[in-house]
Amino acid sequence: MEVSIRLLDEFLLEVDGRPVVASDFRRRSAVSLVKLLALAPSRRLHREQVMDALWPDADPDDAANQLHKAAHYARAGTGEATCVVLRAQVVWLFPDAHVEVDARIVEAVAADLSSADPGSVDAARAEAALALFGAGPLPEDLYAPWAAQHRLRLEAVRRQLLRRTGRWAQLAALDPRDEEAHLGLARSLLARGDRAGALRQIDAIERILDEELGIGLSPEGIDLRIEALDTPVGVPAPTAAGPLRPRHAGLSTQTIGFCRAADGVRLAHAVSGAGPPLVKAANWLTHLDYDWASPVWAHWWRELSAHHRLVRYDERGCGLSDWDVSDASYSLAAWVSDLEAVVDAQGLERFDLLGISQGGPVAVEYAARHPERVRRLVL
Repeated sequence: MEVSIRLLDEFLLEVDGRPVVASDFRRRSAVSLVKLLALAPSRRLHREQVMDALWPDADPDDAANQLHKAAHYARAGTGEATCVVLRAQVVWLFPDAHVEVDARIVEAVAADLSSADPGSVDAARAEAALALFGAGPLPEDLYAPWAAQHRLRLEAVRRQLLRRTGRWAQLAALDPRDEEAHLGLARSLLARGDRAGALRQIDAIERILDEELGIGLSPEGIDLRIEALDTPVGVPAPTAAGPLRPRHAGLSTQTIGFCRAADGVRLAHAVSGAGPPLVKAANWLTHLDYDWASPVWAHWWRELSAHHRLVRYDERGCGLSDWDVSDASYSLAAWVSDLEAVVDAQGLERFDLLGISQGGPVAVEYAARHPERVRRLVL
């Protein structure tokens, strides 16, 4: 006898090609019994395990009676006397038949992949296993206590298969808090030249981790953001419709790093170009990455980086620096402290200092405090 059982989508049992659906069983408990046994190793469980899983609140005599009724209706629903068999305190499902259960198939594939070298993953086999997941494991039993652990295990198997096959978008949709999935998706976007998309993906998981788990990005996430920020923006070639609008040569690469102000606020700073150091005091409102390619600011950074080592930073509350800061942080003293922290992190002894807009008074105050370090002040 050939039997196949589908548990990863709407329930379906086939006996020698003859379909048996849930409505063919007169009792829901009969369907639950078949599913429970199909998920068990070798499709068998001790009767006490079955009774405890399906009728945990019943006394032993009532639970035993419920078990015998469920077995009867399972045999009647399938038309097979050997569908559920009780032998010596053990409950069997089709003990003498060749049985294929989709859940067991995907678990076997996942187990094989977990021990395989990443470069030798059988992609076709993994894709076939993923295709078995339709509406998800045990979709008719979302609130059945007996099914909860099985559903969690099978969802973990699905995530493992998605991870091993690099299907990051599906994995992120399945578990929005999976940082590896978001970073994998960001890497694939970056590889296709979509730097903005990659940065948005990193921003999204950073926000989720902060709001739901109260943690920040992993070191791998921070490194990927820096890699994305340092990736040049591609410029499309002219098309037959006409030449592109005039544009200067691409920007030189900027390197972004992080440091801490005296009160612990994390500050993002960027360095571009080579030559005598020129530090720009931060002003409201900046973003090191977006400003780098902004039509308002890009020509500033290009020209200032041509003959100088240009140092810029986002002040507290802006851009890539910490946003969650106290009201006391928005003061001249705090802004000057930010400038001091960035200059010290860069190891600058003497430099030119540029102040624009709000950065003007910050630069003046810094120069008054540290005249020996400011070679020229530009306002």
